[in-house]
Amino acid sequence: MSIFTVGICQLGVVNDKQANIRKASQMIAEAVDQGSDLVVLPEMFNCPYQSDLFSEYAEIYPDGPTIDMLAECAAKHQIILVGGSIPERDEAGNIYNTSFIFNEEGTLIGRHRKAHLFDVSIKDGTVFQESKTLTAGDSLTLVDTFMGKIGVAICYDVRFPEMARAMVLQGAQILVYPGAFGPITGPAHWELLMRARAVDNQVYVIGASPALNAAAEYKAYGHSIIADPWARVLAMANQEESVITAKIDFRTIDRVREELPLLRHRRLELYRS
Repeated sequence: MSIFTVGICQLGVVNDKQANIRKASQMIAEAVDQGSDLVVLPEMFNCPYQSDLFSEYAEIYPDGPTIDMLAECAAKHQIILVGGSIPERDEAGNIYNTSFIFNEEGTLIGRHRKAHLFDVSIKDGTVFQESKTLTAGDSLTLVDTFMGKIGVAICYDVRFPEMARAMVLQGAQILVYPGAFGPITGPAHWELLMRARAVDNQVYVIGASPALNAAAEYKAYGHSIIADPWARVLAMANQEESVITAKIDFRTIDRVREELPLLRHRRLELYRS
């Protein structure tokens, strides 16, 4: 089988963890009702994107209501579920921005800890320093599923093309980026980066954002997106809470790579620094 349906739950995150968990569960079911085999949630979907709240909302695997909900929904609906990201605390007390990935049996098959921390100061725009509260992950995350191999990274990770290429060279056919770009970087770069990673690597790319919450301290851009290996946009949300889906066909990857064999045309001897 080469054709599958993927869904993104662009939920509006509020300052109530249990409400966010309930909403995520409801939207996962909605995506399944639309035929989704793979469902993706946004970055920090159980927690407002505020450094001072990460510790309060953090969970330690395998315990925690958010983690339990993800495992239960994956098993109940028999889907691959990329659980956006949540604050995760390890036994040493470090806090990570982590995506938990479950298979159709509700088994954890991957855990990506955001590798590139968002420490930026944009003039007249976003000022944020994740490193004040978060610890960086130190590995790539690829999972084997009934759909094939999927690479998972988080938000700021998408700006580093080396990371995407490394996952693709290890066999990833889909790159998934839960993210929460803001009102300055979102219009400028969100769609551009997702489509660039798709066309650079000739894979499907899924970018899952929270919906805009106008009352939130950090305002997410929304515009969750599914792009194909030719960088065509198969589905895109607006800023509002919604579920979007699209069909993906892995034969498209084969066709694009045959017609435009850029991965075969790489000249590694020229790229060494």
